[in-house]
Amino acid sequence: MTLFTQRKNKFSRALLATSLVFGAFSFNVNATSPTHPSGLNQNMITTQMYSASNYVSINETKMYPKPAAGQEQHILTLPKIENESDYMIEIEIGQTQMVDCNKHGLIGELKQLSVEGWGYNYYQVDTIVDGPSTMMACFEKAKTAKFLSINADLILNYDSRLAKVFYLPENSQLRYRVWKVETEFSYSGQAK
Repeated sequence: MTLFTQRKNKFSRALLATSLVFGAFSFNVNATSPTHPSGLNQNMITTQMYSASNYVSINETKMYPKPAAGQEQHILTLPKIENESDYMIEIEIGQTQMVDCNKHGLIGELKQLSVEGWGYNYYQVDTIVDGPSTMMACFEKAKTAKFLSINADLILNYDSRLAKVFYLPENSQLRYRVWKVETEFSYSGQAK
């Protein structure tokens, strides 16, 4: 066994041990959807999408502006559930593109705006463009469809009282998942 191989094996073991230790002390949350009344694992959140040409004003979101030309309005309607404070919604905005083996990204600015006179928040991305990517040689590897997101982390409190409204460029996607707290709070400075 060469010196390089020995160092590589030690590094691999150290990396594995570090990740196991870190994993043991990290936050314990699971991405989960609220339980459907039927008991089946079904998505409870309803989504609607409107462009400037097919916009329909619905009662729950009539106060929000109509999408401008080249934009789409995405509406997430959350059902009422027990203990809503135990849930959060993670939002990612991006596009599905055919990419090679390199790591790719998108650039877009997520803005939080407010409906004048109502005070309700909504979110808007005006443009999404190709961002940086690595430059590895991808010899004879086929391109695959992959969701690429803009670098804008958005985690919202679960609140079924108001729809979550987003304005995105056409051909963009909004994906989401619901997170549920599974553990109690711990306190710093106290023995375990």
